[in-house]
Amino acid sequence: MAESSGYKEYVAGLVAGVATVITGHPFDTVKVKLQKHNTEAHGVKYRSGWHCTTRILKTEGIRGLYRGATPSFVGVAFESSLLFGVYSQTKQSLQGGVQSSCPQPQVIIPSAAFGGALISFVLCPSELVKCRMQVQGADSLVPKSSRYSGPLDCALKTVKTEGVTGIFRGGFTTLLRESSGNAVFFSVYEYVRYYMHSQLKAASSENSHLIDAGIGILSGGLGGVAFWSAVLPLDVAKTIIQTSPDKSSSRNPFQILSLIYRRAGLKGCYTGLGPTIVRAFPANAAAIVAWELAMKLLGIKHESKIPERLDPGSDDIGYKSFT
Repeated sequence: MAESSGYKEYVAGLVAGVATVITGHPFDTVKVKLQKHNTEAHGVKYRSGWHCTTRILKTEGIRGLYRGATPSFVGVAFESSLLFGVYSQTKQSLQGGVQSSCPQPQVIIPSAAFGGALISFVLCPSELVKCRMQVQGADSLVPKSSRYSGPLDCALKTVKTEGVTGIFRGGFTTLLRESSGNAVFFSVYEYVRYYMHSQLKAASSENSHLIDAGIGILSGGLGGVAFWSAVLPLDVAKTIIQTSPDKSSSRNPFQILSLIYRRAGLKGCYTGLGPTIVRAFPANAAAIVAWELAMKLLGIKHESKIPERLDPGSDDIGYKSFT
């Protein structure tokens, strides 16, 4: 990264968040329904992510796949703005303004974990509302008289029945998921981006924009897959915690995962893996491409410095920057 650009880094992050929701929300709805229904002792069981998707389309139409999208747009746009902005600026601070020739895990991991921990406070209430809206479909065991008419109704009723702390149910699990998951995401993203640029450094400058987009798609997509592969069990526990109708039910993610493991084995702890991984690649690829494009349009340099010899017959080494 070049020097801090203040608010521009947060604007670029907001653009990334909008791209994420547009691309990934339908997959997220399927994931949440699988996590809710397929881990319960009773109720509807979906055979697969595809079965769940076709069931939603048959009973609720395309609108059913975007159930809960409003709080997701608000929450994800804001948290993405905060995450990318905090990550960028914390990274610059830890580097002390000195550009490294390759990714530094001692800089990337704490910057990403810190950003992830901060956004968990924004994500928790928005995801609670989103999840409760998503599990209300035609197959829900929730009585129609107890269902929410919309996101605002859900938030207000939650606060009324559970208090202000109720809207933050699952906060600890969200913090664990986001801090550890984003450390994995940005590590994979930075390393894949660096090594792909090093392999393509001789490519024609005429194709630089196309190459940048391709690298953004691959590095963002693989980062997203790595994120969810690492933290999906925590996400399963979070869904159970946030959608449980029993206010006194456990909020300890490890207790919940232990119960799921005893009932359904390791497979139960990874409920929703299919639609999650299918969603992770395009949603995170869209986020990274949107983020990098927004930074470029806003005049923020995102550099990957690749060692390259200045002369084939020389031992001198220079650096090539990709922006």
